[in-house]
Amino acid sequence: MNTVFTKKDPEKALVTILKKKSGRNNTGRITMRHQGGGVKRYYRLVEFGQTNPGQTASVVAIEYDPNRTCYIALVRYNSGQKQYILAPQGMKVGDEVVCDEKAPLNPGNRLKLKNVPLGAMVYNIELVPGMGGKMARGAGSCAQVMAQEGKYANLKMPSGEVRKVLGECFVSIGSLSNPEHRFKQIGKAGTARLKGIRPSVRGSAMNACDHPHGGGKNKQPIGRHPRTAWGKPALGVRTRRSKWTDKLILQRRVKKLRKK
Repeated sequence: MNTVFTKKDPEKALVTILKKKSGRNNTGRITMRHQGGGVKRYYRLVEFGQTNPGQTASVVAIEYDPNRTCYIALVRYNSGQKQYILAPQGMKVGDEVVCDEKAPLNPGNRLKLKNVPLGAMVYNIELVPGMGGKMARGAGSCAQVMAQEGKYANLKMPSGEVRKVLGECFVSIGSLSNPEHRFKQIGKAGTARLKGIRPSVRGSAMNACDHPHGGGKNKQPIGRHPRTAWGKPALGVRTRRSKWTDKLILQRRVKKLRKK
């Protein structure tokens, strides 16, 4: 067991059965290819919101969660209630965390965005007050508070995007644990199968009747532009539809150059 973790088995009262879908929808049709198999795992009930405002909790254990990239922390309140929360970098057993409108700027503490100073790093950010954190929840991710303007705060997201978020939304202080996750490689096909990823075949290796890239003798170029099996453009095409939050985006993320 990794030396970071202090508890191997999850808290029984905070787990539920995670039923696998294998890429199928409610009618049984495969809507997402290359999914299936994988190891069995329970889902940990992580609290992304703030159910006990004003109460102090102590960290009981740091655990591994197979359903997410960062680690999770088991906290216990004075009333005896236990909860799972996302564990930030530097959190250890015995630390105290609190969720309140104003709270000390310690890693793991949760407070309203309007009370966070400029330059601070935050994670588990709400989009709508009271709905729980939705953004910056992956391993090593965090957003930076750039400005406070009226009822909004400007946040620089991990992607480089700058957007406005209501100051009444709750955020957690710090950056999430396990930042080296981005450097881990799957390594072998067996590891991918354990993750529930089934093999995929290149379109250029198929017949012409099976894929737009297929057909031809020997190795052939794909022709025009990369396409899906259904003929839709696959690379360099915007997939995000217009959403109500678009008006809150001040600066779009910087596009990364693809390696040739």
